[in-house]
Amino acid sequence: MSGRRMTDRWNDDNKIFLGFNIKKKVLPTMYGGIIGDLMGVPVEFKKRGTFYINDVMGYGTYNQPPGTWSDDTSLTLCLVENIIEKGTINSLMDKFVRYRDSGYCTPYGETFDIGVSTSEAISKFKNGVPASNCGGTSEYENGNGAIMRISPLVFLLHNEFSFEKKVELIKQYTEITHSHPRAIVGSIIYVELLLRLFHNNSLEKSIKDISELFYENFNDNHIYRKELNHYKRIFEENFWEVPIDEIASDGYVVHTLEAAIWSLGNTKSFKDAILTAVNLGDDTDTVASITGALAGMYYKMDGIPEEWLAKIVKKEDIDHLIEKFYEFCANKAIVEEYGNI
Repeated sequence: MSGRRMTDRWNDDNKIFLGFNIKKKVLPTMYGGIIGDLMGVPVEFKKRGTFYINDVMGYGTYNQPPGTWSDDTSLTLCLVENIIEKGTINSLMDKFVRYRDSGYCTPYGETFDIGVSTSEAISKFKNGVPASNCGGTSEYENGNGAIMRISPLVFLLHNEFSFEKKVELIKQYTEITHSHPRAIVGSIIYVELLLRLFHNNSLEKSIKDISELFYENFNDNHIYRKELNHYKRIFEENFWEVPIDEIASDGYVVHTLEAAIWSLGNTKSFKDAILTAVNLGDDTDTVASITGALAGMYYKMDGIPEEWLAKIVKKEDIDHLIEKFYEFCANKAIVEEYGNI
């Protein structure tokens, strides 16, 4: 009996450790994305070199108070809620409708920013189109409106070893607003990068591994291999040496990923990564939000300035939801590993 009790204690300790490890990854990834978003909101669409951000600011483009976050965070929070509720892509699209039309999951109950492709997909859904068919398929609809909201998927996939299964889930959650293969490939790269940082790989090794995944799993004629060519600069050895004036930071999904990864790879702290991303200009909130999620996963909570965290609008509500999400993810991981909580 004593031996059994000792085994039980070891299992309990291991469960606690596993839950704590999940918490160390969930919190900084979620808060990092929010911080990046709110830092970029006041200067969205402003051209590089016409401003300089070194702290949380307000007003500017949308005349919003300091700490205000935009659609990047709102749609991410919708996904977090949907995951906790074990919802479907249809229930997620219902939340997107409420966001656009009623200000659901917004800082002040009013929507002030939403991408054209996302809004069009929401309209299709309202008109009865199945969620899986709502995303735009045109080459000109390859904006960053999907990758900006899908970071929570990492915590559904961190124990999944099948690349095929991961790709299918990422595709499912991308195509509700962006169905072109280039947008889906962008989502795959982003989530796979977060997954590798989750497992404490270096940024350089993570990038190399992602490239190899595509080559190992898709043949030359596969559409994802063909679309990967548009992202080829990310995988080049000298990518970190690309001069800033060759880094675009607009809403095109390829440019957004390049700018975010370049900002992380050319800095040595969470703070510097965010400031670098924001000061690139143009689509500042989304580039910085994606940078923030990556940098959060990489540097953990200790790397995020407390004074920035304190300025998040509706922080108590954000704290509560992220805590619920962490608990959901931790319990899921424990059940997968040990069969029970």
